[in-house]
Amino acid sequence: MRQLIAIALCALLAIGANAQNNKTKQQNMKTIVTYFSCTQTTKHAAAKLAKDLNADLFEIVPEKAYTSADLNWQNKQSRSSVEMADRTSRPAIKNKVDNMADYNVVYIGFPIWWYTAPTIINTFIEAHDLKGKEIHLFATSGGSTPDRALKDMKAAYPTYNFVDAKLMR
Repeated sequence: MRQLIAIALCALLAIGANAQNNKTKQQNMKTIVTYFSCTQTTKHAAAKLAKDLNADLFEIVPEKAYTSADLNWQNKQSRSSVEMADRTSRPAIKNKVDNMADYNVVYIGFPIWWYTAPTIINTFIEAHDLKGKEIHLFATSGGSTPDRALKDMKAAYPTYNFVDAKLMR
């Protein structure tokens, strides 16, 4: 009987130590929420997410701002239509995360364009070394899911650890 109690006590101590190690590991993981937003919808979702996660917040800013005419998806000549028709398009960005190496977890947010992520997200990803990081996608949309965006990112960047993609309303 004493032997069983001793074994149970050792097991409980091991479980407690493991839980403490996991908690310490999570506390040591630094998180950043990055986002691209033209209409402020994704910006608001990103700000809420960063607050909930106690994470840093970073806006992906295009070198040339998008106008409402640029975003007219019904016009095949609009800037967004032209960019999305050419999957190799990489719209320039004004800024980079200077200390990306400091982060273990990276959230990347965007509006869904043509059922996937805007090509400016590829520009952002290619401007940073995200190897070894846990990457979560989040998107805003009136009716689409981010499933295709996740599939596209996994295909385009097979060495990166894309964990999931969530729709935020």
